[in-house]
Formats: sequence, structure tokens, C-alpha cells
Amino acid sequence: MIAKEELIKLLPLAFGETNLPLPNKQTGKVREWYDLPDGKRLIVTTDRLSAFDRILAKVPYKGQVLNQLSAWWFEQTKDIIANHLLSVPDPNVSIVTTVQPLPIEVIVRGYITGVTSTALWYRYSIGERTIYGYDFPEGLKKNQALPEPIITPTTKGGETGHDERLTCAEVTEKGLLDEKTWAQVQAAALAIFKRGQEVANKAGLILVDTKYEFGIAPDGSVMLIDEVHTPDSSRYWKADTYQEKFNAGEEPENFDKEFVRIAYAEKGYRGDGEIPSMPNELWAAASERYITIYEMLTGKTFEAGAYPIEERLLKNLKELL
Repeated sequence: MIAKEELIKLLPLAFGETNLPLPNKQTGKVREWYDLPDGKRLIVTTDRLSAFDRILAKVPYKGQVLNQLSAWWFEQTKDIIANHLLSVPDPNVSIVTTVQPLPIEVIVRGYITGVTSTALWYRYSIGERTIYGYDFPEGLKKNQALPEPIITPTTKGGETGHDERLTCAEVTEKGLLDEKTWAQVQAAALAIFKRGQEVANKAGLILVDTKYEFGIAPDGSVMLIDEVHTPDSSRYWKADTYQEKFNAGEEPENFDKEFVRIAYAEKGYRGDGEIPSMPNELWAAASERYITIYEMLTGKTFEAGAYPIEERLLKNLKELL
């Protein structure tokens, strides 16, 4: 593991953005996209960390972990469904097939938990018993395992700019997807989640819930895209203490980026107003956690890429630029 002191030294060099000489740059919360010839796209994963729909900081090695961990999961799940990944020419870069993203996000949940407005436990705690089209019995406890994982889709942004909840039936009823495509997406999502839970369990973790995105390839086939089972897209708990914590009515030990959200919430920040400053130690701890999750899940030693990243990118991508 990289020493915390070294991580703190790298904070000023954390990777914030790119300006590559490629066309049609698009920017998301964490990733940046560029068009390449022959139906390909270049995706750069930065060190930006977002929560509450805000960019809070830049965390050394976060981008590398997300990019390489997703690549690893794409390899682990390609027997279930094809994915858009073609190559990884740099620790922070993926070359992918350009696809048409589906207009929904596919959330798979294995536990009733969460406190955001779209979370199962929040809806249950305010008295709802039919949530996302599923009927839930009385007497459930927060963080309890569901009998079987369920799919709770949402729109992407919607009219309000926020994800809007959908039932599985509404995906086809509202014309978002045809029945054949939606059936394939649901089957793939549940199979990928099952694979993820199995791998996580062997690593001493519980894959609690996650978000998948899919797209339509040029040949009309459905592909898995974006990221897979990363600490940004997924909730992980420590497996060895879960049952004891649950029985005691305590929160599980989270092992994703949730501890960053908690740190801000303790300062009264939930996305509105000025972003409070946080100590460097928090961001070093976040970097450590991302690296640790990568190593636990993959069984590989994390090989840190060189900083500053911009110089390395230009070198590794010179044949494309």
C-alpha cells in the first residue's frame, strides 16, 4: 500500500481534466469522452470524486482504479453479455466501441437500504409498501437482505434533471425499451450482479447494490457499458461484521465511497450551498480505500501509474493523437 504521506503529497497533482487534440469532447462528473475514427471512442477517467451531484475533490489514483477495475469486471462478465471495451492503452484510458446508450439506468439491489429519495429503505421508512412495483411485507429492518435481488430502474435525468423512479413494467409501457431488449437487459443485469456477489464474497465483501448501463452496438446487439462494480457505482459492506452489526441494529461497515458522504453529512452538507473544506487525511483515506477495494476484488497488487498523468497520457496515446 502507498504510504498516506505519499498520497497527501500527490493531492495537488491529482488528475482533474484533459484537453486532448481529439474531436467532440464531452465531460461527465468523472469521465471525459472523445470521438475516434472507425466507430470508436476514447474514455478518460479522472480523479474527480463526486457526491450529492457535486464534484467535491480530486483523489489520487481514483481514476486509475475505476478504469482498471471496470476493465477487470468486463473481462469477468463477458461470458454473460458482450461489453464495449476494446483496449486499455493507459491506466486511466479505455478505448471502447461507440454505442447508443439506453435511456435508463438499471439498479440492482440485494438489500433494503439507503437514505436518498430513490432508495428502498427510504421509501419503506416513510410507509410505502409497494416500491418500484414490488410488494414488501411489514416488519423489514434496515439493511436486511432481500429474498432475491431486484431491479429498480430509473430514467437518466428526466424532466427534473434528476433520475426518476420506474417500475420494470413502465420501461416498456412508456416506450423506453421494447420488450425483447428489456428482457435481455434484465436477465443480464441479474446474472452480472450474481457474479459480482460471488466474487465480492470471496474477497470478504458484500455487493449490496449497484448501477449498470447498457447500450445498443452498431450491429444492433445489447452491450454492457460505462463502469462495473466500482466503488462509485456500487455499495459494498464488510462481510465478516455484517451479521453482528445487523443484529445489533447498527450500520454495516461500508467499504465504498460512502464514508466520504458521511463525513460531509456530519458537517451538515448534503449538496446545497458552499462545499465545506475537508482535511487532506480524508482524501488520502479515500485513495487508500479505492486501492484496497481494487486489490481485494481482483486479487492483484495495484501498480500505481506515474504522476503527473497528463504527460503519461500524451506518451501512451501518441499513436491516436
